Amino acid sequence: MQLLKLAQALGVTGSLLLTATTGAFASNRIQFPMAVSAGAKACLPHAAGLVTDVSVGPVEELKVQVAGLPKNTDFDFFVIQDPVAPFGLSWYQGDIETDAHGEGSGYFIGRFSVETFIVAPNVTAAPLVFNNLPFPDASANPKTGPVQLYHLGLWFNAPSDAAHAGCAPTVTPFNGTHNAGIQALNTANFPALRGPLFYLH
Repeated sequence: MQLLKLAQALGVTGSLLLTATTGAFASNRIQFPMAVSAGAKACLPHAAGLVTDVSVGPVEELKVQVAGLPKNTDFDFFVIQDPVAPFGLSWYQGDIETDAHGEGSGYFIGRFSVETFIVAPNVTAAPLVFNNLPFPDASANPKTGPVQLYHLGLWFNAPSDAAHAGCAPTVTPFNGTHNAGIQALNTANFPALRGPLFYLH
């Protein structure tokens, strides 16, 4: 019921609604909630997110709508392997900025489906651009076979923004310059190995 109220409040209707407990099935259009991260429940008790993911053939259109967050604040949105620490492989998608009511939205085009993955057939050199501590760029990638990425996460862009909202001022690498704040929303309401993107075919 809470998800349906959020969908109505954010004006999103007409999609397959996935939940963690309904035996969700494959579709080319899905809609699902994001949950407040465990480390942010005390400081963001009213935070919520709703994602609509639509396949248009060679790519997907992903719309993220959030509410109950601090006003006029920048957040960073990622596709991730695991919704909670240690997160695994993670792919930066872009920013979502809230308005004066603590609401915001992001629109992303890419591969957000059962086929979303990262692969590194072998080790090769990587650019050293952002070398700020404690998360400097790696000088080479780790070798890995294909790893599917089916979860989503949203982080405070700055530890100071998190602290201003009453959250922990922990520094994390989850923004473009690797000095973000804590995670605010994620998809831990889905199983670790069956994140919501798995259900879009």
